[in-house]
Amino acid sequence: MASVTSLASTLQQQLADALTAALPEAGTADPLLRRSDRADFQANGILALAKKLKGNPRELASQVTAALPTGDLIKDVEVSGPGFLNVTLTDGAIIRTLAARAADGDRLGVPLKAAAGTTVIDYAQPNVAKEMHVGHLRSAVIGDAMVQILEFTGENVVRRHHIGDWGTQFGMLIQYLFEHPDELKHEGGQADGEAAMSSLNRVYKASRVLFDSDEEFKARSRDRVVALQAGDPETLAHWQRFVDESKIYFYSVFNKLDMEIRDPDIVGESGYNDMLEETCRILEETGVAVRSEGALCVFFDDVKGPDGNPVPLIVKKTNGGYGYAATDLSAIRDRVQNLKADTLVYVVDARQSLHFKMVFETARRAGWLNEDVHAHQLAFGTVLGKDGKPFKTREGTTVRLEDLLDEAVERATAVVREKAVKVGLSEDEIVENGRYVGVGAVKYADLSTSAVRDYKFDLDQMVSLNGDTSVYLQYAYARSRSILRKAGEAKPVAHPELELAPAERALGLHLDQFGEVLAEVASECEPHKLAAYLYQLASHLTTFYDQCHVLSEENPAEVVENRLFLVELTARTLHQGMRLLGIRTPERL
Repeated sequence: MASVTSLASTLQQQLADALTAALPEAGTADPLLRRSDRADFQANGILALAKKLKGNPRELASQVTAALPTGDLIKDVEVSGPGFLNVTLTDGAIIRTLAARAADGDRLGVPLKAAAGTTVIDYAQPNVAKEMHVGHLRSAVIGDAMVQILEFTGENVVRRHHIGDWGTQFGMLIQYLFEHPDELKHEGGQADGEAAMSSLNRVYKASRVLFDSDEEFKARSRDRVVALQAGDPETLAHWQRFVDESKIYFYSVFNKLDMEIRDPDIVGESGYNDMLEETCRILEETGVAVRSEGALCVFFDDVKGPDGNPVPLIVKKTNGGYGYAATDLSAIRDRVQNLKADTLVYVVDARQSLHFKMVFETARRAGWLNEDVHAHQLAFGTVLGKDGKPFKTREGTTVRLEDLLDEAVERATAVVREKAVKVGLSEDEIVENGRYVGVGAVKYADLSTSAVRDYKFDLDQMVSLNGDTSVYLQYAYARSRSILRKAGEAKPVAHPELELAPAERALGLHLDQFGEVLAEVASECEPHKLAAYLYQLASHLTTFYDQCHVLSEENPAEVVENRLFLVELTARTLHQGMRLLGIRTPERL
């Protein structure tokens, strides 16, 4: 494994050294390097230096240019405007750097973090005994992508699925199961996801009707909550049946999403029960929380209600029950003290931002979060329908996640089937590719939008071959693989001695940015920037196809080999980038 220094980083260092050599009085200076449409890169830092040193910016720029090393990297430097440097790199430097990336296997020259830490990512949080709906989509998809990306950069990632598996509603459900013990049984033994959800729905609806109409059952249900919280073995056994039945259903939905959810990673609300009292005691003894009207509360100067009065975070209710805050604070204690995490990421709906702001501030006051241990919410917006309103069914109910995924796969399979004859796909390949394209379309539509923004769920657009869609990227990958299969005896070989066409240069320079983009995405928790990079990569590839014939018999052998090299490295980068987003790339499409 050998990390590769990007062309931009190498150039940045050479420019910084030249600035120091030409202008020692300036000290350490940033050349402010960026990509440019006037050259490969533009350095804009000299203008600010000239103002600081009261010098002529164009003269200073000329001095810096003279101090730059002559060698294999820089082909040309032009001084333009008020001291800007337009830098063009050599073709050989581009291909040599890409060859080093290609030699590094699946890592593609992307370095591992120098000082990896431990990050706990809290995502994909369904509720026991309830159906997953479209609202669960973003937490699952965004969280899974960030897990893959952070692990690829070398971070130690701990997955946590904080499922809703505790609370007063379980008194009603468990009591009903005590009185109707066969309701969660299935013919033929083990249930599939659909059967599990069907039985859970049946129990929930029947118990709710009874709870609302029968005062004696309601009283028994409330007694059952007390027994559950007290750890009564028989009550806990019935509770476990609901959890196990729900997991069958959860796993079937996550399987449709092409996501791996592991049993040890599921630590729901119940997992922190034993810590709740101690958490409250610590908060009260340290003065972080105070008693207010019988409840244990934390107050904040900047959090006020419509009446102007402070709105507290209620850790323990007046009746002695624990709120969500007690569980969330206990989870922070566990993740910091037992899992030794230094970063906590919560992939949670933006509408819960105030709650997490107060929870994190409370944890800071208690000392569980500090300069070395950070927590932040990766907040996400709402999934909207084509009308710009929250996505609902025609009946006005929330869309079931399974139904949404099934429809996406159905639409995508139809698109794949239209192209199948030309490509020669078998029926099995059509079905498999339809699943990959459909699920990929749903994920990419989510991930290509900045998490904090709402986005419109439009399946017609999502499965389109045109525009910024997963299908466009998958097709670009499949087309690359097709060219490599058709190459016959010709093999991908890098040729640094060749002069590159403009489309080859543009593709090569973009390929070299993969590692820098991943580092930014991992640091900022912004997977949409990886999606944007991959879309631009596919667009560069399309331009390259149009302007540079890869397998033309008129091309010298070394030109064919070099272009095949660019095609292969692009395919590998697309494949790896899409994999990190949780999206499959079919070999033929």
